[in-house]
Amino acid sequence: KVYSTRTEEWLHSLQGHTNQVTGIALNPANHLQVYSCSADGTVKLWDFIDGILIKTFIIGYPLFAIYVSEKHEGVLFLHVSMATDSKNECFQLVAVHLPKSAEQEVEAKEMSVVSSHISSNPSCTAFGRGGEYIAFARRLQLNVYFFRKQKTCSFSLKATDKKGAQNAFTCITCHPTDDCIATGHEDGKIRLWRNFIHKKEYTYSTQHWHHNAVNTLCFTPEGTHLLSGGIESVLVQWQYGAGNRKEFLPRLGGSILHISASSDGQLFCTSHSDNKITVIESSFKVCGVLQGLVKGDAVLTDLMIDPRSKALVLNGKPGHLQFYSLLRDKHLYNLDIVQQEYIYEAGLDQFEVAKAAFDIKGSWLATVEERGQKSSDLEFFLKLWAFDERTQSFVLNTTITAAHTDRIISMCFSSSEETTMLVTIAEDGQFKAWCQGADADTQQNQNFWSCDFVGSYHNLKPTNCSFSADSSLLAVSFQEVITIWSPETWEMLTTLCQPPGIIRDLCFGRLSCSKYLLGTTTRNLLCCWNLLTCALEWSSSVEVSKLQPDPLSENVAAFSYQSKHTDLFVFKPSEPRPLFTNKNVCSEKVHRAVFVPREELLNNCDESSQWLNRSQLYFLTQNMDLLTFSTATEEDRMLSSSKQLVIDDSVAVTPFYLLLGKHRQQQQKLNTQSHPAADKPQQPQGSVTIKELLHTPAHVLPAASVLCSMFVNSLLISNTGVQQDCLREEMDSEKEEEDSEEEMEACDSQQELRVQGSVDEVMLKLSKAQERELKRVRKTDFSWMADLIDSKP
Repeated sequence: KVYSTRTEEWLHSLQGHTNQVTGIALNPANHLQVYSCSADGTVKLWDFIDGILIKTFIIGYPLFAIYVSEKHEGVLFLHVSMATDSKNECFQLVAVHLPKSAEQEVEAKEMSVVSSHISSNPSCTAFGRGGEYIAFARRLQLNVYFFRKQKTCSFSLKATDKKGAQNAFTCITCHPTDDCIATGHEDGKIRLWRNFIHKKEYTYSTQHWHHNAVNTLCFTPEGTHLLSGGIESVLVQWQYGAGNRKEFLPRLGGSILHISASSDGQLFCTSHSDNKITVIESSFKVCGVLQGLVKGDAVLTDLMIDPRSKALVLNGKPGHLQFYSLLRDKHLYNLDIVQQEYIYEAGLDQFEVAKAAFDIKGSWLATVEERGQKSSDLEFFLKLWAFDERTQSFVLNTTITAAHTDRIISMCFSSSEETTMLVTIAEDGQFKAWCQGADADTQQNQNFWSCDFVGSYHNLKPTNCSFSADSSLLAVSFQEVITIWSPETWEMLTTLCQPPGIIRDLCFGRLSCSKYLLGTTTRNLLCCWNLLTCALEWSSSVEVSKLQPDPLSENVAAFSYQSKHTDLFVFKPSEPRPLFTNKNVCSEKVHRAVFVPREELLNNCDESSQWLNRSQLYFLTQNMDLLTFSTATEEDRMLSSSKQLVIDDSVAVTPFYLLLGKHRQQQQKLNTQSHPAADKPQQPQGSVTIKELLHTPAHVLPAASVLCSMFVNSLLISNTGVQQDCLREEMDSEKEEEDSEEEMEACDSQQELRVQGSVDEVMLKLSKAQERELKRVRKTDFSWMADLIDSKP
């Protein structure tokens, strides 16, 4: 993906690799081109400004990193696995000579091995002095390969303990002009190596600030500063040659994984473990943030949809909930739930958002934050957040410090828009109903929340809870028994027993299937009960990891994990036969999924895609990959929208056109009906230039002074065209005058013939040239002669 560092907007994507992209590097011969390598065994050269693929080089081996050097023109240095299994950590660095060919896809056959048994970490390899040597580190050994001498010098460090974990190399970078190599280590130290050309006379100095491993190092282009980063999420700027003088930029987000500097040294970029890129000015001020879907250690909450913003809500950065727009594929904002500063240090037990739920209108948000892995040290809070119309965000309303005596397992809001109720279940064997309370003194409704009912069943541990579509029933599962309650009277209506196995998921049917209750068990059973007969309707032997109902239809999605892969089944509770089946959706278990309601109903879908008409299914894998299902109609619509500018060249596709497009189409229909033979007006000559000027991003356009003359010239009409038009108009006008005068002369001659009575006395006609000359004389203004005569004495 290509982004603008000024506007932070995504410009375009460079698509062509068939496997994971493992490295990118700017072309040293052309700063507008970039190389990319992939695990598909190819290297591609792109024009990243226009988004054009220039050439593809086929290497034939999975590639894991790429390096380029100004002094090695036409040569790429690549990380190649020596074994078929990349987890073996047996990698070698090879030099690939790029063939000069006019073909767009060419095979690179000429390659040589620079070094074997290098580190799998791309940060442990770097070029020095523009390409005179290359340094690479692995475990406790630093190697420097000199290209001119074609020899390798090795330097080793002693381990501080038996395992050698403290002094191990983690990253490496080289000074752009001096013979200096900076290395980072697992104990947080940074070593500056000098005089390494002579193996026996090398020296190094040590600088230490990071309390944990140094993840990345980078020299500025001038070499005046060294940048370092690690798990502390603090960018440290060391002044080169000034000892321990340093500056700090803290609280940047997740752990810093990589640092890059622009060629002019005006901008720095840091990439973080939470899927974020921070753009930093050389004055150490953050000027931009490129945030994707925040990636954490684990997603503890369910996938939720904010009813107001239609954004996807789940765990974000530590102690926060993130709101992510699925429509724009953009991170909206983070909501601070814990409201405490997070300390980036391994082993610390800190508060995390464990549970969250929205009410049906999006006016209330309930969260549970907890810390403490052991139940004896468990500490948790239940918080209720109210949506503030003025700030357009959620504001803390009620904090309940002792909602239960043990960990909260699950919670859900009622589905009714009239009354809002929250039910929580916990490992203490109870479920509690929370409502907006009333003041005991004034007996007036207040805006805070309090407990309305506490329920239990034979001291059994509850496992899940769910409201029916109309909130008239509440189902709470207690291990192997499901209890049905009336929220109005809190009377237990009935109990449902099923084949052995603890209940895991519970959900009611929707619309015409609202009389059914679905549940999954630990014995790999999917059961369906009929609430009218209180009997088991049907059951199926399948291991369901996630059961997700569609709120706008009768469909229910079930993810089944079997034979090391996950399958998807979509069915209606009234029919045990699936409507849709997709085998091998992913290789991990799926525990988080959600149906996202569509803004417009999809029509003309295939029969197999009818279940996606009202909602779209999203699910999250254990690798933090967010996946979804789309129909052929949606893909065609996306393709047509991308070609909309080509189809309709008469109107530029702007936000105003998108807003007024329907009105314009209706107006065009009316005009065609009233004037069917009217021709389509042609565009002015400068419309192409105007379109290019308005559709090109402003930050990539040249200065306005350069564009001014080009723009004005495009609007001017050429001189040749003007002269030709003038001559054509004169000739047409003269012809009309000649015809009219000929008619007048014919009438005059006929009158003279009648008067004179003889045709022989008619005067001879003048030639055309003489008539033309006579017309010019007639048009001449002789009024000045009259003034001249009058002025004589």
